[in-house]
Amino acid sequence: MVVEEPMEIRLGYGDMNDRKEESIAITMRTPGNDFELATGFLFAEGIIAKKEDILSVKYCFTSGGDQEEKNIVRVEMKPGIPVDLSAQKRLFFTHSGCGICGKASIDAVYRTVCREESSRKVTLSISDLLNIPEKTLKHQVNFNNTGGIHSAAVFDGSGKLLAIREDVGRHNAVDKVLGYFLLHENTDLSDKILFLSGRMGFELVQKASMARIPFVISVGAPTSLSVKLGCELRMTLVGFTRKNKFNIYCGKERIVE
Repeated sequence: MVVEEPMEIRLGYGDMNDRKEESIAITMRTPGNDFELATGFLFAEGIIAKKEDILSVKYCFTSGGDQEEKNIVRVEMKPGIPVDLSAQKRLFFTHSGCGICGKASIDAVYRTVCREESSRKVTLSISDLLNIPEKTLKHQVNFNNTGGIHSAAVFDGSGKLLAIREDVGRHNAVDKVLGYFLLHENTDLSDKILFLSGRMGFELVQKASMARIPFVISVGAPTSLSVKLGCELRMTLVGFTRKNKFNIYCGKERIVE
C-alpha cells in the first residue's frame, strides 16, 4: 500500500535581523526525499533560481524540541535574495492528484513558466526512446511493490538514466527529481530528458520548462494545454510511449533515426 501523508513547505527569507516566514503550500506526498521535494517545488514555482540561493533546508522543531520529520520542511533563503510571493500565493492545500490546485488566481497558473525557447542541444534515437519506459520500470521499487505510485526520471541524450524519484503525486515526483539535481548535482538540465510514468499534464510541462528541460516523454496522454505550452516553447513532447510505438505532439526534430 502506498503511503500518503501531508507535508507543509515553509519559506524563511529577508535580512538576518528581520527574518520573515511564509507557509507556501501543504502537499499530500509519499514520505522520503522531503528536502528535494521542498526545494524542487520552490524552484518550479520560480522562488528559488539556483542552489546558491539557499541558506539551509531543515525540518521544523516543535515547542518541545522534537523534529516534525513527517510534517514540516523549512527552506531558508540567503539574505539579499529577492522573494516575490504574489504569483505563488496558494489557498488551502495541494492534493496528490494536482500540482497547481490551490493557486490564488488563473493568471498565476500561466505566469510561472520559463518563456525562453527550449535548447536544441539534445537529440534521442528512436530505439533509445522506446527503451526508456522499461529502463524506468526496473528502478520503480515502490511501484513494483504497490502498483500505485508515480515516477519521474531524468535521462541524457544517450538514453542513460541519471535520476529517478517516486511519489503518490505525479507533480511531487517531478519536484523531487528536480530538487535532487538542484541540491546534489547543480546540473544544467537544458540537454536532458524528463520521463513521466503517467499522463502529461500542463503542470508537469510547466515544471520542465522552469528547469529548461526541452524534451518530455510520458507513458500516458498529454493534455491540450500541455501540448499548447510545449509548442509555444518549442519543446519535444512524446506521449503514449510503449515498447514499439509512441506519439509525437511537437518537436519531432529532436528524435533521430
